[in-house]
Amino acid sequence: MPQYDRADIERRMQGAVDSLRGDLGGLRTGRANTTLLDPVVVEVYGANMPLNQVATVSAPEPRLLSVQVWDKSNLNAVEKAINQAGLGLNPVIDGQLIRLPIPDLTEERRKELAKLAGQYAEKAKIAIRNVRRDGNDAIKADENKKEISEDERKRLEGEVQKLTDDMINAVDDTTAHKEKEILSQ
Repeated sequence: MPQYDRADIERRMQGAVDSLRGDLGGLRTGRANTTLLDPVVVEVYGANMPLNQVATVSAPEPRLLSVQVWDKSNLNAVEKAINQAGLGLNPVIDGQLIRLPIPDLTEERRKELAKLAGQYAEKAKIAIRNVRRDGNDAIKADENKKEISEDERKRLEGEVQKLTDDMINAVDDTTAHKEKEILSQ
């Protein structure tokens, strides 16, 4: 039974790219984006729950997020969670609605965010390279067990390298797009 599984390698590499997209989605660009509040966890009903499980988040204007809390008794807990998330947002309570005006980003903060995007990208590239190493190890193990020939090993390693290059390019493209979005405000 061969150890090398191309579908598994591809799935794991794609997972690293998807994780990067999630991380970058949480970076503030000066525009209202509902993913900005994804990392917010609210303590309600004796448990920690993601904000989107206790409220509806929307972006009615380019520089405003609104959080419609479903249960009025959770209003203060949601406000507290947003304040503690370290997003630099100041919640304004309006009935059962919390308004979050998105402030302009300073040039310095933009550069910090662009740098952070680069760090996220590097983390994703390392994850992809680790998956490549696992794939190559599995291919070598298959060759050592005489399940594939040396030529087949070289072909499969080339396949894994091409997959790696494609995923690294996806990381670079995604990051470049996000950096441009952050810096061009």
